[in-house]
Amino acid sequence: MPDTTSVKQTLIAKVNENIVVSNVSFINREISALLPFIFVALLLAEHTLLQNRQPFFQKPYFTWIIEVLVVIFAVAGIGANKFPAFWSKFLEKAPLLAAFAGFLIVWDFVTLKLALLPLPYFPSPAAVTAALINEWETLGISALYSLRLLLIGYGLGVLLGLPTGVLMGWYPRFHYWVNPILRSIGPIPATAWIPLAMVAFPSSFTASIFLLVLACWFPITVMTWSGIANVNKAYYEVARSLGASEFYLITRVALPAAMPSIFVGLFMSMGVAFVTLIVGEMLGVKAGLGWFITWAQGWAEFSKVYAALIVMSVLFSGIITLLFKVRDEVLVWQKGLIKW
Repeated sequence: MPDTTSVKQTLIAKVNENIVVSNVSFINREISALLPFIFVALLLAEHTLLQNRQPFFQKPYFTWIIEVLVVIFAVAGIGANKFPAFWSKFLEKAPLLAAFAGFLIVWDFVTLKLALLPLPYFPSPAAVTAALINEWETLGISALYSLRLLLIGYGLGVLLGLPTGVLMGWYPRFHYWVNPILRSIGPIPATAWIPLAMVAFPSSFTASIFLLVLACWFPITVMTWSGIANVNKAYYEVARSLGASEFYLITRVALPAAMPSIFVGLFMSMGVAFVTLIVGEMLGVKAGLGWFITWAQGWAEFSKVYAALIVMSVLFSGIITLLFKVRDEVLVWQKGLIKW
């Protein structure tokens, strides 16, 4: 018979050990939750207490935003444990928020406070924040113009690339005639066609649409063709044995099976479209974020350049996120496999 006293002592020791581990884990989580507050408070102290070495004559928008964030992160860090769902999400993002605040501290310190980086090329975060707020209307209109151009060019590229890829993957004779064109024109960067596009089209807007269509057409066509060509032939045999027509085989068998490859092409073409869009706007189009960057650079107002880059990042990241949402809905069996 085992000694009951030793067994009780062992169980008590295990319980105490678990209590200590849980307490340490809780303390670590509390510290992690307060990290954003600590770093934002340090940013506020650094920004307000140290003397400026760079000239700054804008309203203190940056200071006001930091003060608001200090209050928000303090409340979130202290009271998040009362809301378990919010608590877990906030704990997951807390190190990233703290790291971003640390980046702002370094940026503000080497620009506004020490002037180690020359103006106007390296403005402080306060100057960029002021540019975002003061130029919000122009930036918003420019973003809408860029979005319009992107959606038209990308949409036409998809409408042209998907049928081309399907026909190349399904009909060998179509592949025979189109493949040389694809191999010769596709690898050429769309921006290399800018001189010819500016001459061939009546306006810079239509020329930019042509460049976007050309940039999107190649990756969508290649990946759609690859997806259709690699569909398991047994799927077709089963469908034919049940009396499926050729149109049914293409639309109900080939296309659904090729969807993973098609979405890869959609993502690739979206990335290329972003580059082509901005280059086209910087060289000829009279509106959009690329035009705004060129205009601000011409006046040496680099704070506005950085502001446009921030808007560009938010806009393009939002579009990619939306495309991921569509992918998760269409390819529901792959939902959560790749997260954006």
